[in-house]
Amino acid sequence: MSRNVLIPSLIILALLSVGVSLISCNNSNTNTSSSSNSAGEPSSPVPTPKTGFEADLDYVRRGQYTYVLVFSRKDGKPLDKNDAAYLRTNAPQVVDWVTSAEGKRVIAGTNFDLAKGNLELLKKRFNVEDHTSQ
Repeated sequence: MSRNVLIPSLIILALLSVGVSLISCNNSNTNTSSSSNSAGEPSSPVPTPKTGFEADLDYVRRGQYTYVLVFSRKDGKPLDKNDAAYLRTNAPQVVDWVTSAEGKRVIAGTNFDLAKGNLELLKKRFNVEDHTSQ
């Protein structure tokens, strides 16, 4: 007879334990959110997502390249196929090219110091901005 009483008692005890733990977890979450709202503390501002050139620059920077350079034409016009071919030919060490700013700028990510390569040649044709570790 004690076995017939023991099993249902254990089941009831287990269900009560689960119920109490669920209630206590739910109450702690509710109290936390309501206490922070009722305290009158301002919520932390959500940063605005970057767009355009800044987003593209962040994308290349997250590539963990040692050097990040931005090339643009000296006349301010969008880069054309000849410009792209010239860049790729004279900077073959660049791993990642990202065109940005409506085609007017291209961001280069590389682990090679282009100053030891053709950077001076590239500077004759393009404006070059160094965005390494900024």
